Amino acid sequence: MNVQVILNEDLPNLGRPGDVVKVRAGYARNYLLPRKLAVEANPRNLRAFEHQKRLAMAKREALRAQAMSQKERIEALHLKLTAHAGEEGKLFGSVTNLDLERALHQHGFVVDRRRILLTEPIKQLGDYSVTIRLQPEVDAKLKFSVIASTD
Repeated sequence: MNVQVILNEDLPNLGRPGDVVKVRAGYARNYLLPRKLAVEANPRNLRAFEHQKRLAMAKREALRAQAMSQKERIEALHLKLTAHAGEEGKLFGSVTNLDLERALHQHGFVVDRRRILLTEPIKQLGDYSVTIRLQPEVDAKLKFSVIASTD
């Protein structure tokens, strides 16, 4: 049996805040409702939802505008990461999304490492580009170079 719920949080593969979705009764009862990720879609909650929807749309647009400005600043940036490397340019270790998060943080950007879409760790010196998902519809391309450390 399916029930309708109004989402309070952004849930991958289900919906965004304010969406009215049909889910299985057990999923709603055991997961979504106790964690306050959703509320039951009854007439009272639907009226309140319409008001919240207007607020959510304004908030979503503000976040999108902020993400667009951050995207422009990130795409204008070119990071230089240093790493220990062998003679052939192979790194001792690798450069991961955690290293990129730290480098961005040093330049004043607060980006969660899970939003840096690095398919596999970088193990060679060179120039690279990686996608950062700032918002669901806003992606930024970060350009960076991995150079050998001098010590």
